[in-house]
Amino acid sequence: MKLFFPFFILILNFIPLSLFSEEIKKPIASGTFYPASREELVKMVDKFIEEADVKSEKKDIIGAVVPHAGYIYSGRIAGYTYRAIKDKTFRVVVLIGPSHFEFFDGISVYNIGAFQTPLGNVEIDTEFANKLIKENPKVSFYPRAFRQEHSLEVQFPFLQRALKDFKIVPILIGNSSFENCKILAESLVSVIGNRKDVLIIASTDLSHYHNYEDAVRIDTLTLSEISKLDPKNFFEDLSTENVELCGGGAVLTLMIASRTLGAGDLKILKYANSGDVTGDRLKVVGYASGIITRGIQKGDEQEMLNESQKSRLLYIARYSIENYLKTDSKPQLLETDPKLVENKGAFVTITKHNQLRGCIGSIYPTLPLYRTISDMAIEAATNDPRFPPLILEELDEIDLEISVLSPLEKIDDISKIKVGTHGLLIRKGFYSGLLLPQVAAEYSSTREEFLEHTCYKAGLNKDAWKKG
Repeated sequence: MKLFFPFFILILNFIPLSLFSEEIKKPIASGTFYPASREELVKMVDKFIEEADVKSEKKDIIGAVVPHAGYIYSGRIAGYTYRAIKDKTFRVVVLIGPSHFEFFDGISVYNIGAFQTPLGNVEIDTEFANKLIKENPKVSFYPRAFRQEHSLEVQFPFLQRALKDFKIVPILIGNSSFENCKILAESLVSVIGNRKDVLIIASTDLSHYHNYEDAVRIDTLTLSEISKLDPKNFFEDLSTENVELCGGGAVLTLMIASRTLGAGDLKILKYANSGDVTGDRLKVVGYASGIITRGIQKGDEQEMLNESQKSRLLYIARYSIENYLKTDSKPQLLETDPKLVENKGAFVTITKHNQLRGCIGSIYPTLPLYRTISDMAIEAATNDPRFPPLILEELDEIDLEISVLSPLEKIDDISKIKVGTHGLLIRKGFYSGLLLPQVAAEYSSTREEFLEHTCYKAGLNKDAWKKG
């Protein structure tokens, strides 16, 4: 089995940025959600961060979940996330929250000036924000959404005490449809590219106004579902109200984006509810802090899978095909190997007498690797439109090859491409084309030829990659 690693994505077409005059947005939560006095605020925030019992995180942190209630209720819980990220080198913090007071069908990105707190101004990363806005028409700057919104503002003082030399990109979701969250997540992934200095924060509280016991039960289920990092199932749970959280769209967006950015797992650092603070257990609100870490660190790729794990995946692929051809159903598989249960994209290629017989895969890490391999093996055997479905009599004549993909990385320098090692995805408007590493090695001897062949695959002129 061949194993391939970094998978680059080249985004074409750029639109001129819209220009806005700078302004300073005054705080609306100062004096209510948190102290208006600088001295009191510093003392309170520092205490929350310093008292949080959080071990140092060695892995890269991609994202975080943080509550947004008044500091006397949720500040202690928020402190756990900010202790985990304290003094790390994040140059951009993307904050996503729900629009509590203004409904609109889309996503509003604040792209001008700065936000003011008693600790000073927090500057907007206008370049990042404007790039995000041009990614999709659903993403825009809708100022009304921010007029009375507290869900992001309450994070700023914590950030000011935990980090240095950072800028923010505040985002509010008006309609938390799966489509909108997916659009925002994909736009974020496109703008972030291969940067490791961007943190995505989802601002949300959990269940509202249940009694203490019911709240703990509901919140435990909610946090369990969030920890799975399964966007589709999570959205179904949101839609059927099996889980409760006001920032569901923010968390869903974080899930989708972080999986593509290489998420390994989501760690819940702390949970409590307002009843733990006030003693009133009749009607409480739940709060939690958590972080999402990167699954595989830079430099660890060559150790992604050992020979035993590779052999197991090949067995799963062949067994899944055989089982499906015999029973017309997918096999029930259960794997416990940590490497095989990580969410990964992968392709399964079938050859017969050294001739292609089917090849289908999934770019995005939406399922555990072993399930991706099982599903894609069946798809390659039965649903590749270029070939008739495989039959049982052919099983002894076929060979299988598996390509396990690392997260997509956006590049701006073609010298980073290694022909035969890297796969390539090129997008321009509605056109997209993808070539796997082994295909590149077979048909391309140079980076330029690799890019040209991928453009052809996308239905573009061979030189489209040069035009930007």
